[in-house]
Amino acid sequence: MAYTKPSTKHRTFTHLNAFQRGQIQILHQEHRSSRDIAREIGCTHQTVLNELRRGTTTQIGPNHRRFQAYFPETGQAVYERNRSHCGRRLKLAAASEFVAYAEKKMLSRDQWSPDAVCGSARIDPAWKYKIRICTKTLYHYIDLGILKVKNMDLLNKLRYSTKKSRHRPNIKHLGDSIDNRPAEVQTRQQFGHWEIDTVIGKKSSDDDVLLTLTERKTRFTLSMKIDGKDPDSVDYGLKKLESKYGQGFGKVFKTITADNGSEFSGLVNSLTDQATHIYYTHPYAAWERPTNERHNGMIRKFIPKGRPISNYSRTFISQMIQAMDHLPRKILNYRTPAQEYKQELQKLVS
Repeated sequence: MAYTKPSTKHRTFTHLNAFQRGQIQILHQEHRSSRDIAREIGCTHQTVLNELRRGTTTQIGPNHRRFQAYFPETGQAVYERNRSHCGRRLKLAAASEFVAYAEKKMLSRDQWSPDAVCGSARIDPAWKYKIRICTKTLYHYIDLGILKVKNMDLLNKLRYSTKKSRHRPNIKHLGDSIDNRPAEVQTRQQFGHWEIDTVIGKKSSDDDVLLTLTERKTRFTLSMKIDGKDPDSVDYGLKKLESKYGQGFGKVFKTITADNGSEFSGLVNSLTDQATHIYYTHPYAAWERPTNERHNGMIRKFIPKGRPISNYSRTFISQMIQAMDHLPRKILNYRTPAQEYKQELQKLVS
């Protein structure tokens, strides 16, 4: 038989406060039993017995006679001391080797995130039998200020903010809309679907520009310096990629998704000889190219806004992209985009 009304009274298990301890002292001096005291203050008699035992001390009276009496101040002091010992102890001492390793990675030039450090260590055989801490604990230690790493060293943590997305009417029609893009592109289960964008440094017509392409499944990034933010410069960059990949270009680059910037107005004509299909996002909808936008944000760690791209050599650009592609990612089970990309290329060859 099922009962519709529960008969069990839920307990709150609240701790005694200073006022209740004062009540216990007065009632105890009146020689009231522990059960009577418990009914008066609303707790169990065992709680009263524990409190009397906790707050009772030995006193010396007239003629040096010793007697025992309960003091609420003593009970409160013992309670607070016991509470200070509660909770799980920090693992700093036990995991000191891992903490030092994490600090080194997060403060190095690569600037690994706490999650990248913990995730890569989890799949690294060298750390299998060593004491480690999880991502949440590592963030907690940083917030407590007990590590060399501070929140200001975690660039993305300070940048995150909640923004409402706005969908504005489609004004430009440079080509096929993202609405017509196949569903398998969105699921990220198939290799060969890229997002393209440009990264500018100094807002000047004579400064170089970075052309970036990011593969949606593997998160692998390609980047190169081009002369400017115009269709001819973008076409030049794509021609270099065509010569690099040769006949396999159409298999590696099945689709490319771009925004409605004027520099991408000639993409369709640039790749007429390839099987690559070009799609365009809606205007003012950067979230429709999330992978590329995320990686452009990572580039800003190396090249801050306002710094001329021409100040950075092609070798530096190559090393920067290599560092990004060799960063373990949680979404890839802490494998790197370079590992995933190499594996996908091997599948195309075999």
